[in-house]
Amino acid sequence: MIRLRTSALAPLALAALSAHAQTPATLEPMVVTATRSERAQLDVPASIDVLEREEIRDMQWRVNLSESLALVPGVVALNRQNYAQDLQISIRGFGARSTFGVRGIRLYLDGIPATMPDGQGQVSHFPLSAVDRIEVLRGPFSALYGNSSGGVIAMTTQLAPGPPEFEAATAAGAYGTWRAGLSGTGGTAPYAYAFDASRFSTEGYRDHSAATRDVVNLRGGVLDTPLGRIRLSLNAVDMPDAQDPLGLTRAQWQTDPRQASPQALQFNTRKSTRQAQFGAELSGNVARDVSYHAVAWAGSRSVTQFQAIPVAVQANPNHPGGIIDFDRDYGGVDARLQWLVGPALLTLGATYERLDEDRRGYENFVTQPVPVLGVTGRLRRDENNVVDSSDVYAQVEAEVAARWRIVAGVRSSRVEFRDSDRYLSNGDDSGSASFDAVNPTIGAVFRAGAASSLYASYGRGFETPTLNELAYRADGSAGLNSSLVPARSHNFEIGAKSAWSDSLRGTIALFAVNTDDEIVVRSNAGGRSSFANASATRRRGAEVSLGWDALRELSLQLALTALHATYSEPFLICAAAPCLQPTIPVSAGNRLPGVPAYSGLLAANYRAPWADLKLEWRAQSGLPVNDRNTDTAGGYGILSAALARSFDAGELKIRAFLRIDNLFDARYIGSVIVNEANGRYFESAPGRAWLTGLDLRY
Repeated sequence: MIRLRTSALAPLALAALSAHAQTPATLEPMVVTATRSERAQLDVPASIDVLEREEIRDMQWRVNLSESLALVPGVVALNRQNYAQDLQISIRGFGARSTFGVRGIRLYLDGIPATMPDGQGQVSHFPLSAVDRIEVLRGPFSALYGNSSGGVIAMTTQLAPGPPEFEAATAAGAYGTWRAGLSGTGGTAPYAYAFDASRFSTEGYRDHSAATRDVVNLRGGVLDTPLGRIRLSLNAVDMPDAQDPLGLTRAQWQTDPRQASPQALQFNTRKSTRQAQFGAELSGNVARDVSYHAVAWAGSRSVTQFQAIPVAVQANPNHPGGIIDFDRDYGGVDARLQWLVGPALLTLGATYERLDEDRRGYENFVTQPVPVLGVTGRLRRDENNVVDSSDVYAQVEAEVAARWRIVAGVRSSRVEFRDSDRYLSNGDDSGSASFDAVNPTIGAVFRAGAASSLYASYGRGFETPTLNELAYRADGSAGLNSSLVPARSHNFEIGAKSAWSDSLRGTIALFAVNTDDEIVVRSNAGGRSSFANASATRRRGAEVSLGWDALRELSLQLALTALHATYSEPFLICAAAPCLQPTIPVSAGNRLPGVPAYSGLLAANYRAPWADLKLEWRAQSGLPVNDRNTDTAGGYGILSAALARSFDAGELKIRAFLRIDNLFDARYIGSVIVNEANGRYFESAPGRAWLTGLDLRY
């Protein structure tokens, strides 16, 4: 179950802890993300949870974040069974519009942003076998991370001195799916190292959905030098020719949920991705009351994607073609100082990020010597895109009374886009756009007792269009979609947290978000989307989590979310692409597509003398497929069961497990492609599926 762990405190954090620090450590779990310094979870005015290593890894595929994020209320992570498009992750409805990648949520791996400066992120390179913990922040304080309104997901991998420990892990399951990996950690203080390498392969639940993914993660550290603590990381992912089955119409799904769209087979839709990044982190103390932290990173990402755009559509001389091909270099630096000034802890920081991309578009067919689809044809787009993001931020936290703590911050953000057109056959489509905002956040915590707290917070959010959202105009032409502006939100939250005992703990949060200029899909066809700004949206919701160690052998946990997310003003969208003028009305009161009104998880873990047993019930209400709410993917509830046994063979520790997902073979739709213009909204979820694995640790 979710446990928020206590770890060694930095000197400044220790100095700034309140008088409640004498409370037993089991009642004072620690979190970092909301305040950028280690704090007792009960002292933080935000919804924030930590998933620990074993609840992410144990009896799981260790391939997708969707396996474990359901443990956190407010988070919806949908496995699309399509590795060409990655997961759909949303927090409190932010990010649900995404047809690929992750938007509206800030992602980190070992302190390195997995979100680009334009706000689009990926999680395919997260090495779940090497994970130490994942911290999830929702609500107003995510605004202090810049261009994200929904929240922050920060993963940290293992890195600590200790005796050498090595693990070989393998698993195999239904639909020709398997993974294998090798990892290790160790080092003599102050030195530490860690490595993890894994391969995942699947033939796919659906036709034309096979994929292979290799991930390597290397870390090293010198945790005591004259400069401070130094940590280095290298991460790489390679995923060649991941097949894309596209979405299905309702009739196609009802006939055969495992089929691929005929257009996917016709054009052999697929995507190849390569990414590598390096990061360096330095932290330490200048003096007793002053500490510093800096991280720098650089990386490259290459993508080639074959889409199912009909030949006739590409006849438009301004159309950028049916193949996306880009090479992207990115990097940045984030540095901050913290110092204790009387009763207050002050943080000042600055961030700069840059993305430099060469993007090309090609026809996805050739006509000579004979017509062939799904191959590289003529060049139709050639441009250079640059995104610069620069931010400065300040935070202060102080204990203003014996039981009261205030945390406040402000972040000034500026994001600039520049497009230089090198394909001049049809004129120069170069352009630029820039967006800026100053976003304040404030929260207050009242410690009602040694093991409980009440809090309230407010933050103003800022979410720019991503580079891909700016890349296509609704009329089908190339060039930046200059009509888009950022979405801006007001985010309110109140909540309560309790750790009644070592065995019982829980949280509740109520939130409201009002957003102006919400970014929505105007048209979506053939895997290519154009976007526009809706007038306004409203989100009202509640989140509940509960963990109970009912017996020494039995633990239960519950995560529930209720979310009413609607458009509060009417607007117009396009009937089809290309589109010169939107004509289809969307009514005020319509639900945001891709956002379930209710979702929940109930899990039971029983540790019998002979094995560990787990039952997990996941449920979700229906997903509207488009802004007009003309159809809905039905809700579902599925039960999974797992069995694991550990035993020793000399110095070798062995853990074997068996898992069955969707035990009663429910037939349901796992995710939807929002506003798909051809009605191919639905992405099928598997029926009953088995998984078995073996971990060998030395």
